[in-house]
Amino acid sequence: MTMDFHDSKHSNSYASRAANVGWRQLITDKVDLKGAKAVDIGCGGGIYTKALAELGTAEVTGIDFSQAMLDGAAVYCSGIENIHFHQGHALQTGLADGGFDVVLERALIHHLSADQLTDCFCEAYRVLDQGGTLLVQDRTPDDCLLAGGREHLRGYFFERFPKLIEKEAARRHSSSAVCNALAEAGFVEQEQMLLWETREMYIKFSDFRSDLLKRTGRTLLHELNDKELIELADFIQQRSGYRNEDAFEEKDRWTVWVARKH
Repeated sequence: MTMDFHDSKHSNSYASRAANVGWRQLITDKVDLKGAKAVDIGCGGGIYTKALAELGTAEVTGIDFSQAMLDGAAVYCSGIENIHFHQGHALQTGLADGGFDVVLERALIHHLSADQLTDCFCEAYRVLDQGGTLLVQDRTPDDCLLAGGREHLRGYFFERFPKLIEKEAARRHSSSAVCNALAEAGFVEQEQMLLWETREMYIKFSDFRSDLLKRTGRTLLHELNDKELIELADFIQQRSGYRNEDAFEEKDRWTVWVARKH
């Protein structure tokens, strides 16, 4: 059972946390956001749309193809006057040419086929002003399939349910594929780096377990039924050694690509 992003019951699935300080530092190190006009394509619940606004941008536009996601994002970002939301697709945002200094595409491209990747970056290139920066963040197959451990609980997903490996690998793009698509779209000065991003700080493992069973913000878990989810939660606790009362930091490894339009 795949996740239906248009279902209103999922409107808050990606609007329940804040962008991590490590992510904020990396982004501000790579691009000057002060007074910039930014667009967050594939904004989901608005977590990173809000973060861009908090980092000093003059204006942020969040784009998503799902109205349910946009409804959740609007609630999450309520009261921030320089944030606007607009329904659109990564391949056809509906935005004007050259209107933005920064485009963010975080956790977006794994929803696109290999054939759509260059078109997605061409759309980002179109809406960027000259000298603008595209920030792409996603997981490659290498990022996803790291072994499970206390520092990488997501790896246990695949150890317990190997059937998820093929599903996950099939929807992820290799680093070389991303770099080639960026070049085909016209981007130059490409830079690539790895980021261990803290997803959540949990006061106790039982909170993580509850989060897991609700499939909060983890699309892949919609491939498992309720019984399998319980088995997974038990397996992670057993293999990691965390007790119910233990606090811990959940991290995921990402790849970030920075490319500029000239």
